[in-house]
Amino acid sequence: MKALFSRRLTAIGTLIFAIAAASPALAAGESEHIRGMITAASGDSLTVKTREGASVMIALPQKLRISGLTKIDLAKVKKGSYIGTAALKLDDGMLSAQEVLVFPPGMRGVGEGHRPWDLTPGSTMTNANVDLVIDGVKGRVLTLGYKGGTQKVIIPPDTPIVTIVKAGREKLAVGAHIFAVAKKGEDGVYMPMRIAVGLEGLVPPM
Repeated sequence: MKALFSRRLTAIGTLIFAIAAASPALAAGESEHIRGMITAASGDSLTVKTREGASVMIALPQKLRISGLTKIDLAKVKKGSYIGTAALKLDDGMLSAQEVLVFPPGMRGVGEGHRPWDLTPGSTMTNANVDLVIDGVKGRVLTLGYKGGTQKVIIPPDTPIVTIVKAGREKLAVGAHIFAVAKKGEDGVYMPMRIAVGLEGLVPPM
């Protein structure tokens, strides 16, 4: 059962987080990132108020892959961890983390690399191995290694740290916050390829 759950998380994570390889500059017909709160839910659709203030409808196909996101302690970010972090570049070239996702062991290598991201203007996404950890006055400093490069990132004390856990469709309830990757249909309804839902009030930070 443990091996089966690990394979399931790997499949979900690959679908959800490999989209970090795509540029946030979206052309017509390409997938979009939807961040927002569920305001209405039925068996086959969600209504979501996006962070931009718009209200959108998202269809819920039967084979939709859903994952849960839950908070964990900064201590889980250590040498040997495989993480994804949205960040902003500082004047000295170091990155300042906006969030950190600690991947379960079975998801090592998912979306590996460094690329633009659309959390905020100028943000990047780095999926990489933690090669070195140094605790400093302003936060924990990580040296991240990935195929083709390295990055140094500081994790300020208030940075949200999350990981992926199993979640069912029942978690897509009114009041829950989601991060979805979806394409807008001609009827205006979004068809999701994957959805991550924050558990226990968590707003998905990515």
